This record gives sequence, C-alpha cells and structure tokens, in this order.
Amino acid sequence: MTDRASARAAKNALASRFASDPGVAGVGLARQAADYVVRVDLTEPGAGARVPADVDGVRVVTQVIGTVRAL
Repeated sequence: MTDRASARAAKNALASRFASDPGVAGVGLARQAADYVVRVDLTEPGAGARVPADVDGVRVVTQVIGTVRAL
C-alpha cells in the first residue's frame, strides 16, 4: 500500500525529471483502489516509453491526453 507522502515524493522526482520534456503535459497524484499512484499525462503515445513503471516503489501510470492549449 502506497501512502500519500511517498507518492508525493515520487511525483516531485518525476516532475523535476520531465520538466522540460515536450512529451509530458503534467505529473500528478491519483488514487487507484486503496493506493496512491503517480499519474503522468502525455501529449503523445511515444513519450510513455521514457516514463518508468515505478519510482521508489510507487507505481506510475500514464495517460495520453494530447496537447494542452490555453483557452
């Protein structure tokens, strides 16, 4: 079971790592069942190959959302 503090630390590590990656639209936390996971939103499917499956034991999930544009 992953607690929120562990997931937040993993999120911060990934956010720093992918801050300038154009294929990553955002990094956040999500709940799946009783666990917290790190969710990485991608602009394109190919960017998912660069994202690890877990960070310090915290599971990482990806979702392709496309390009984010200001309204």
